[in-house]
Amino acid sequence: MSVILSSRLRRRWISLSEVHSLAENILKAAGASRSDLSLLLVGDRAMRRLNRCYRRKDRTTDVLAFPTRKYLARPAPRASRLVPALLGDVVISLPQAERQAKRAGHTLEREVAVLIAHGLLHLMGYDHERSAREASRMQRKERAVLRRVGAIPKLIKK
Repeated sequence: MSVILSSRLRRRWISLSEVHSLAENILKAAGASRSDLSLLLVGDRAMRRLNRCYRRKDRTTDVLAFPTRKYLARPAPRASRLVPALLGDVVISLPQAERQAKRAGHTLEREVAVLIAHGLLHLMGYDHERSAREASRMQRKERAVLRRVGAIPKLIKK
């Protein structure tokens, strides 16, 4: 399991090592510990550009997920489970995450954890936009993953 983390933010006000550690813990809690994840932190303009290009929505959003392959509901053959596979890319707009955290009345750390888990679940085949039932299923899984992660580290640099 590995997380490939990069940031396109101009200001370095968040600890990338703590975000990396958090993402690894979420991968493990979601049962994807043999998989790799690419995680990118961006600002609102970059996120708006990606959202416009890939989803035809001309506005910023909190998280986008780009799977590298179609997730299979059944387990992979034994031999392929030994080799880590890149699940895909999760892109998070940190300014949007900060606004959402304030509106929800919780910390930025909690919001980033929710967005990483949410994006990861999309990569694993969950899709809340498919139906109300699927949205409920994804929400339950997201809460279960975050409970397994436990304490969320401080992400803000001092």
